[in-house]
Amino acid sequence: MKAELIQNVGQIGIPVKDLNRALDFYKEKLGLSLLFNTDNMAFFECNGLRLMLTLPEKEEFANSSSVIYFQVNNIQDTYEHLIDKEVTLIDKPHVVAKVGQTETWMVFFKDTEDNTHALMSEVQV
Repeated sequence: MKAELIQNVGQIGIPVKDLNRALDFYKEKLGLSLLFNTDNMAFFECNGLRLMLTLPEKEEFANSSSVIYFQVNNIQDTYEHLIDKEVTLIDKPHVVAKVGQTETWMVFFKDTEDNTHALMSEVQV
């Protein structure tokens, strides 16, 4: 039996233009619990699903759609699997955040409709 690569959706990224304005909306208007925030990101708890508000790193992420982050155990193995499957990868696995002893790794890819999605893996260091 083939092991499944994708476990679940780890978080949904929502591109924003003004992080403080968006942070206020999601926290005060929608009543979501703020987990933590940085200068360019804010993370909220939404009943087991994490929502990430983010100022886009690159122009191609500055659209009004959300990015689905698929959680994986081993991001490097899954990245290599996607290369073998000829998936269009935007970058290589890299650390995007470190909180305490946990590093969050990501790699972005495109689907067949030119939507940007990502793999994510949280690694204890």
